[in-house]
Amino acid sequence: MTPRDVILLGVPMDSGKRPQGCRMGPDAYRIAGIAQALTDLGHRVTDRGDLRPAPAPEIAHPNPALFALGETVAWTALLTDAARTAMAQGFPVFMGGDHALSLGTVAGVAAHARAAGRPQFVLWLDAHSDIHTPDTTTSGHLHGTPLGYVSGRPGFDAFPPFGPPVPERNICLYGIRSVDPAEHAVLEANQLMVCDMRVLDEEGAAAPLRRFLSAVATEGGMLHVSLDVDFLDPSVAPGVITTVPGGATFREAHLVMELLGDSGLVTSLDLVELNPFVDDRGRTAQLMVDLVGSLMGRRVFDRPTRAWGD
Repeated sequence: MTPRDVILLGVPMDSGKRPQGCRMGPDAYRIAGIAQALTDLGHRVTDRGDLRPAPAPEIAHPNPALFALGETVAWTALLTDAARTAMAQGFPVFMGGDHALSLGTVAGVAAHARAAGRPQFVLWLDAHSDIHTPDTTTSGHLHGTPLGYVSGRPGFDAFPPFGPPVPERNICLYGIRSVDPAEHAVLEANQLMVCDMRVLDEEGAAAPLRRFLSAVATEGGMLHVSLDVDFLDPSVAPGVITTVPGGATFREAHLVMELLGDSGLVTSLDLVELNPFVDDRGRTAQLMVDLVGSLMGRRVFDRPTRAWGD
């Protein structure tokens, strides 16, 4: 893989849901060696530290269930600017932080793509579809709303204007397996590419991903990958509050990341929902760092295999 200028941005954001702990994610990735792993692959790595938003505004909303709306709006504004700036300088990796951070990261990378005259694509590696809006969420957790914002659903008046939405056909939900009835109705009525776990069971991990990547390549698109820890099966990645059984295995996840790396199409990356407070001695953080390595050029045959007992 051609060496890239990788920009690490810590996003200690915990406003997307009531259970706390994701704000510790950026330091967990650093301790797990993300910078060294990328440097060892030949990339030029700059860690710009952790972002900090302006004080949260007080925002009234008719949905009384909403949690930390003002704080999430402040993060979204900050991340939109930070993502747009970082895209002009290299390959940004947003180390979260809960998935509400993608409200801002996708807004920023999409703004950069528009300025470059290229279409924006989004690959959502997640157990959940995250396509609620502030009006429709019953939990009040805004980490379940980024794709609603990205795809142009109404109800985001409190947030910075997104600009032209990412076209539905340019968004792929991959690995989902927990969708509530309201979200299901939305997905049935639109053109998002939905690769739930049944699709992956029937077709394997590679075929549906290759179809999506072919569309990105055909249109000369920029591809943002948003990797949620709960995309993975909790047996291999326990460090997340929103565990859902039946997720991607260790090998399936590495295959996905290797195929993305082979494509050369990925231009930005989110790492979200890692909660070190519930992890098992850093096991999930290390796996996520290893997956980033697979995305950025490491392959299985690069790793020495030793006979038992050596």
